[in-house]
Amino acid sequence: MKAAVIGLGVEGKKAVTSLLRHGWEVYATDLNINVDLTGLNLPRLSMNRLDTEQTISIVGDNLTVDLGFTNPYAVEQCDAIAISPSMFGGAFAERLLENGLLLSDVVDKHKKMFTIGITGTNGKTTTVHMLKNILEGAGKKVLVGGNGGGGFSGYYDLMLEANDGDYDILLVEVCDMTLDFCRYCFDFDFIGLTNIGNDHMDVHKTIANYKDTLVRFFADKTIFTAFNQDFNSDFKESASKHIPYFEYQDELQLFGKFNLLNAGLATAISRELKIPKDVIRSTLSQFKAVEGRMDVYKINDASVYVGKTDNSDALASILSEKDFYAIFIGTPRHNEEHRLDILDVAVKYNPEVIVLFPGLDDTLDMAIYRLNSLGYEGNVITVSSLDEIIELVAEYSHEEAILIGGNGQDTIIEIQERIKLISEKLM
Repeated sequence: MKAAVIGLGVEGKKAVTSLLRHGWEVYATDLNINVDLTGLNLPRLSMNRLDTEQTISIVGDNLTVDLGFTNPYAVEQCDAIAISPSMFGGAFAERLLENGLLLSDVVDKHKKMFTIGITGTNGKTTTVHMLKNILEGAGKKVLVGGNGGGGFSGYYDLMLEANDGDYDILLVEVCDMTLDFCRYCFDFDFIGLTNIGNDHMDVHKTIANYKDTLVRFFADKTIFTAFNQDFNSDFKESASKHIPYFEYQDELQLFGKFNLLNAGLATAISRELKIPKDVIRSTLSQFKAVEGRMDVYKINDASVYVGKTDNSDALASILSEKDFYAIFIGTPRHNEEHRLDILDVAVKYNPEVIVLFPGLDDTLDMAIYRLNSLGYEGNVITVSSLDEIIELVAEYSHEEAILIGGNGQDTIIEIQERIKLISEKLM
């Protein structure tokens, strides 16, 4: 079998990797000649690289990559096509749907499985892992994955794994930018919404647009939303069944009311699936923070909170519950200036120190300009290495609380691992 992968963003690269692992021959293409191929695991030794000024072709035994152009003949020879979710709804995607060539139609065993989707702005990954642990604790065989940005192996990997394996339940983390794509590719039985927040506004433009996309996504489905969620009346009208959930009331090791709501969502779905209460309670009492998500470590006198908080609502939910002497913030990509509004929230809570470090990109100058325009009068420090961050954590470790967050999941995981090691050594 041969597949074409159109677009080599996060999902595209993960699709290539998964297809190769499942024994497919792959033709991959991206019109951007400067696309980042990191993580693609190209078999360099078996490749011929053909360069011109405007295009690049990389040819291997089971993989051909064209950058700067697409070879229509190579696409026509493929049995299935995987497109970037961002292309869904366009003319090219519509032609694929008419011809039945989208990978989700060619490999479709996943559509026959009981499927649960978890979407929203914040808390998706934590909720997915909570629910996975509960279901596995009840003896279910669960295939979990989805949103490549959340640390999973991508939507196409889920389809391929479901086709080759034997599972009871498919559990999908659905990015809010891929709702229409996922509604087509998966047949959801349950959908849980964590929250609606101020992120990806470069795509949604407005919260109202985001809401309308969710209304389409929820149409004729069983949905779970927080009891106080905005637009609940719209969602209830669209869905076939609406189930509200509330903050979890039993023992939970995670920080924050937002995690009590995540646990409440996982609990509501589990109860609808008739999972015993003792399994739910026991599982959640032992649940630990997911890698890269908010966790707390003790260093000297300070509680050091570390986790990805890459949008203003995520940061505000933490700062509303705890006062921090210093807030360390990872900066966004150059083309994501809208995410600098996390600095607006940080300034609102007026910590003594704001430390800026490169998160997804080195956009420290943009962040400093933003802080100056906000009139922040505290101490602003910029650092560029993990060692510098650790030195400042040590300096502030006799204060009550420090927060390290912002953008850059991989960077924050690296910081988290180092902080955890230091904390364990000091215990």
